[in-house]
Amino acid sequence: MVEQRRGVIAPQPRRPERRRPPHAVVMRRRLVALCVLLAALIGLGFAVAGVRDRGSKKQTPTVVAAPKPFRIVFPEGFTRLDMAARVKSVAEIAARERGRSPRLAGGSYLAATAGKRLIPGFGRRPLEGFLFPATYQFTARTSSAQLVSAQLKAFRKSWSTINLAYARSKNLTPYDVLTIASMVEKEAVAPEERPKIARVIYNRLHHRMALGIDATVRYGFHVPGTESLRQSQLNSDNPYNTRKRVGLTPTPIANPGLASIQAAAHPVTGDWLFFVRKPDKVHHFFTASERDFINYKNAHGF
Repeated sequence: MVEQRRGVIAPQPRRPERRRPPHAVVMRRRLVALCVLLAALIGLGFAVAGVRDRGSKKQTPTVVAAPKPFRIVFPEGFTRLDMAARVKSVAEIAARERGRSPRLAGGSYLAATAGKRLIPGFGRRPLEGFLFPATYQFTARTSSAQLVSAQLKAFRKSWSTINLAYARSKNLTPYDVLTIASMVEKEAVAPEERPKIARVIYNRLHHRMALGIDATVRYGFHVPGTESLRQSQLNSDNPYNTRKRVGLTPTPIANPGLASIQAAAHPVTGDWLFFVRKPDKVHHFFTASERDFINYKNAHGF
């Protein structure tokens, strides 16, 4: 027996020592553990890659090509009615080519350009003259109101480049200049004659003479250039008949381009009061003499 002493812990019996496994077994166990660890790491790598791949797919938007827009061309000198007809024909072409009817239509364009609108620097005016002629793009979703808005924006941008100092010195308003520009646009064929035609208009206004521009009569009666004017129309009291009425027409007779607006604001110096188309139907004969004007017309069968 072991002697029990106060304050002394009796020694505990020792556990029998475990036998250490052979070296080959230890190495085998370690190899198995290493393989399990590698397999776990490889599996974790695949899982992380899958999550990243799914995340990148969610974050990358699908790119859809925008539909190619159509173009609509408004030449200088087109009237509001001409533009409505062009809108109608281009919209029909767009519908045939894409198989889908666009929002643009001749009727909606006429509605969008009807009535008066407040134009900065001009007051409330009909839109004839302000629908700037240019090339515009549109899609199936473009409305007539949006197209008209683009035209008015283009007009304001072009008009901002015009110096009206000379016109003001002749007591002409901005609207007068725009109206003169529309007449120049309808009468001029050769670009270099625009400032001379504008000068004839200035001179006749100064002398309080009727302008005598047939293009204004055509506008007032909606007579196309392919038809002859009737004598009853030339003798009428239509407000656009500048054969009889003195002064400018109530509104512009077309939508002029920038070159005609510049000519109307800055006519070339000259004393001409008359002009008549030459036989080439491009250029004009200009003169300050009524006798020379009549003789020229008679000589060429006008």
